[in-house]
Amino acid sequence: MEIEVLTGSQDASERQFTVFDSKAAPADTRMLERLGAGTDGAGLAAPPVVLPDFCHKAKSEMPSSIAVATAGEIRPALTDAALNCGMALMTLDIERPTGSAVTDFYRQVAERFPSPPNWRRELTSAEVLRAATEGADFAAERYGLSEDELDHVEERGRLDIDAYGGAHRAARELPWLVVQMSRLRFGGIGPSTHFLELQEVEEILDPAAAADLGIRRGQVTVQFHNGGGVLTGQLGALYARRKSASRMLRTEMAVQKPLTHLLTPRSGLRQRLAAYFAEGCPAVPVDGDDGRRVLLATRLAMNYGFAYRMATYAELRRMARSAFGTTASLVVDSPHNSIYEEEVRGTRAFVHRHNACRAYPAALLKDHPAYARTGQPLLLPGTNRTSSYLCVPEDTAQRSLYTACHGTGSVISAFERSGRSGPDPLGRMTARYRYDGAAPAEVPHLDDRGVNEALGILTGHGLVRPVARMRPFAVLT
Repeated sequence: MEIEVLTGSQDASERQFTVFDSKAAPADTRMLERLGAGTDGAGLAAPPVVLPDFCHKAKSEMPSSIAVATAGEIRPALTDAALNCGMALMTLDIERPTGSAVTDFYRQVAERFPSPPNWRRELTSAEVLRAATEGADFAAERYGLSEDELDHVEERGRLDIDAYGGAHRAARELPWLVVQMSRLRFGGIGPSTHFLELQEVEEILDPAAAADLGIRRGQVTVQFHNGGGVLTGQLGALYARRKSASRMLRTEMAVQKPLTHLLTPRSGLRQRLAAYFAEGCPAVPVDGDDGRRVLLATRLAMNYGFAYRMATYAELRRMARSAFGTTASLVVDSPHNSIYEEEVRGTRAFVHRHNACRAYPAALLKDHPAYARTGQPLLLPGTNRTSSYLCVPEDTAQRSLYTACHGTGSVISAFERSGRSGPDPLGRMTARYRYDGAAPAEVPHLDDRGVNEALGILTGHGLVRPVARMRPFAVLT
């Protein structure tokens, strides 16, 4: 396959996109138009990237599975309101456990992380600030995580904030009400697209990389997808006008946003109104004090998300020991809603990834303590009815701005609707647990044609190579 660069028209101007798709799973042209509108007038450092699983969720401003690099500006609404929503993979040193042990594990999870959540405060105000400024280091101290575990977290779970004023400015800029709301719920999974899945490694596809990552055939893995915590959603709503928010968050922001952005020097009032109160994906120039405020907020959200997911990991590790009598090891933790400053085509740019994960190969991580030989591994989930894959990036992943899609659900659904995918020929099932404690439902599997189509697009373009294939046998959604 060849990389297809599509040219379209939006508002009488030419648009270019780097699209990774196939004849069997083509990119939707209407969503390309939406992406074009969201990047209208942007100082693009490269054409926006479109990956498999390109779809649009009603709550989001932009389609999923994209990467957009801008120079001299950021556009917060190009990615999710809650930065650092992400996924992690853990290995357990056991083979498939008994049904009663699985039930006990999910019971503990539902009790510790109930859905809907309660109103229990888990952090002090000072701890919220520490989580936002120290990232995964705060969680490591709180839960006794090791240096090796932090090495398996993207950016080691902490982005530097000193260039934007450091912890002192963070304490001054974070509104009191935002901090108080963020004291709730430190760690969790949640329903909807978030999940906690038990899998079995069925196939090793790259033995050398699997050995480096501690993956073996027959092993049980735990994959979870969760958000970045309350603070990330608060900051996402504070620094952009969002299409979707709870009634409580809208009420809060109706008061908090004007207090935060409009009671500052009048000279920047028009710019702040355009940046934080207008619909669409307005640009925020990074030069000047307003730019530093936005960049600081972005990094605080990313740091808090890393701390939140490491808190979740620590609790799941404890529950696995209780239910299964085994230790857990972290393979990788990475966000799929992020804004990073990276080098793009020889210049510094801000890369916005929306429901897409960063794919840094070994060539960019030569001194990394965990990923020097493999690059940072990435997860390519199917659904709880299909296989999922653990992959590593190829050196040619720069063609996608070092990005891969974070899932394949829309491709799998399209294949099933069209009859190109059907029941699993071996009749396998996933036990699907709910938060209400009801007995699990047995959900029949599909074949893997949908997830394999998406994987084939990524491998065919030289973006990733698969290391292992895992099949789910239980899930909490």
